[in-house]
Amino acid sequence: MDDQQITCKNLPNLVSSFIDTFIDYTVAGIFLPGSPSPPFTQTFYPPPDRLVAVGDLHGDLVKSKQALRLAGLIDSNDTWSGGSTTLVQVGDVLDRGGQELKILYFLEKLKRQAVKSGGNVITMNGNHEIMNMDGDFCCTFPSGLDEFRRWAHWFCVGNDMKRLCDGLEKPKDIYDGIPLSFEGVKQEYVEGFRARIAALRPQGPIATRFLSKNVTVLVVGESVFVHGGILAEHVDYGLEKINNDVRDWILGLKDKISSDLVRSSSSLLWLRKFSNTTAEECDCSLLEHALATIPGARRLVMGHSIQKDGINGVCDGKAIRVDVGISKGCINGLPEVLEINGKSGLRILTSKPMYDSNRRDFIPEQHRPQEVHVAA
Repeated sequence: MDDQQITCKNLPNLVSSFIDTFIDYTVAGIFLPGSPSPPFTQTFYPPPDRLVAVGDLHGDLVKSKQALRLAGLIDSNDTWSGGSTTLVQVGDVLDRGGQELKILYFLEKLKRQAVKSGGNVITMNGNHEIMNMDGDFCCTFPSGLDEFRRWAHWFCVGNDMKRLCDGLEKPKDIYDGIPLSFEGVKQEYVEGFRARIAALRPQGPIATRFLSKNVTVLVVGESVFVHGGILAEHVDYGLEKINNDVRDWILGLKDKISSDLVRSSSSLLWLRKFSNTTAEECDCSLLEHALATIPGARRLVMGHSIQKDGINGVCDGKAIRVDVGISKGCINGLPEVLEINGKSGLRILTSKPMYDSNRRDFIPEQHRPQEVHVAA
């Protein structure tokens, strides 16, 4: 507590902080060090010396850590070792796995550690984040329901403890307005459904604490990041306005968010015009038009659509697809990450053995690449 003295005046807040720390460790096994990451969303960043992009993680903490280790961003103790690197995670932490909360907590820990080294960790919204905030759990695994059920149990225990402490505002019931049963949902899953709704709905504790810090569109130097894709009409709407609108909706400051931005097939989070597996099916002219409306933009980096053959670029390197389906709930793909730096351009750091991303075939062991260059 540094030199802060315990007094009757500040004791309630210290008790509250202790309870929150206890809950964090019970739920995720993590003590969150230092100050919280900034609550605001920033849309534009200058180019860092090193920029790393990681695709969809979908509830698989083990594979998430493997990807970050591959990029040299965490050490054997799962501590930030990326120095001044900027990491961008392009969304879809939620669904298809049972360690979604643990990943959210882990990324928050890395955000706080990275900033102390001059680095940065930027997290983004994917379509599955919005689906969950909308109460759409069609891609949620039973293990994911169970993880949120355990979180809700301890969170409510913490709230009960806070209610006993004079001087603290009495916490609200997180289940307020949530039904006790759901048509078509087995009784064994009801508690998990209720916990997930309570945590992830707009103004919910997990949505507010973690998802409100996500961006929906991001520009770092010459690279534009988005989960699905971007159109000129999105740029016309205003990139900062998009991020502010989504953040304010998550925080409960706006009643709704436009489906054209986050829900429709042509939205930033669902668009697949530039991520089709067959390069010939990508609408390169549409992408070039969108990039031309963003000053200095050279390429779009996106997730959302699994690339079974690994990270790749199409449209003369203007569209880079980084979702390789690493989660066991997807295709259990081997981790790959995209590295962008001023000295060597774009590289794919891959853990695939005997694989040449340029030739698309297997090669002799003595020629296994540790990195593969892609068109800038």
